[in-house]
Amino acid sequence: MEFDRLKLFRDIAQSRSVSKGATMNGISQSAVSQYLQDLEAQMGITLLDRGTRPLSVTEAGKLYLDMCRDTLNRRNEFQVALDLLKGHVEGTVRVASIYSVGLSELSRLEKEFLRLYPQARIEVEYLRPEKVYEAVVTDRADIGLLSYPEANKEVTVLPWRQEQMAIAASPYHRLAKDSEIGLKDLNGVDFIGFDEDLPIRKDIDRFLREHHVHVNVTLHFDNIQMIKEAVAHGSGVSIMPARVMEEEVAQGRLVPIRIAGFELFRPVGIVHRRKKRFHRAGQALLELLQGSPAAFRPVLTEV
Repeated sequence: MEFDRLKLFRDIAQSRSVSKGATMNGISQSAVSQYLQDLEAQMGITLLDRGTRPLSVTEAGKLYLDMCRDTLNRRNEFQVALDLLKGHVEGTVRVASIYSVGLSELSRLEKEFLRLYPQARIEVEYLRPEKVYEAVVTDRADIGLLSYPEANKEVTVLPWRQEQMAIAASPYHRLAKDSEIGLKDLNGVDFIGFDEDLPIRKDIDRFLREHHVHVNVTLHFDNIQMIKEAVAHGSGVSIMPARVMEEEVAQGRLVPIRIAGFELFRPVGIVHRRKKRFHRAGQALLELLQGSPAAFRPVLTEV
């Protein structure tokens, strides 16, 4: 129970929110407020300044936060060492993933993981890219999966795969009659894009700009599922990873079109907190993602 309390304070301090800390730990906000009051009364000092928005951590709170982090890290190291002594893979691996990695794909991964390691399991949370980083840094997730990953002082990046991108169109769109078109054919077409702050939007914009292609962006969304739906309903075409269209292509709702003479790829990577020590289940999932054992290796979809 004491470790749970240390984790609760760490989550509140790192998220700078009592409500977020409560949600992350499955506790009511009133119970968390009472816990903080009791903790500060016991120590005789204020740890959090709740008068600011977001709340701020006092100097005493920073000292206590460092102790919480150190203790939880030592506990994790102990668990890792204990798993090694036990010699078998068990436990839960927490994964934070962008939506476009795909529910079906992670479902296949989870089935293969459970077949290999029946005493372990995977918990997946789907988030926007910036929230994937946040989940990894705050240790709400052991592993993050996202496109255009960037390493920083807190996060390490492991390359995973390169996803070939293609034009997505409704079967009834005038461009859908050809399996391959030139970039010039996109000039002036209605286009469904990603939100401007997303790396994939910046990459596609750069690609089109470098080749002097001007599209008419009529709609934009923050996730690939909404873009696929808009394209399927004839609102315009888009550019996206070919593999994420597989289900809609099989249903006859989307048509993938090659870009003649050009190849555009979306990099997808694995991220985790620097110096993180994985328990055996976490390490096993990393090996599975990277192709060892080779029972599950994501491959590029042919368009």
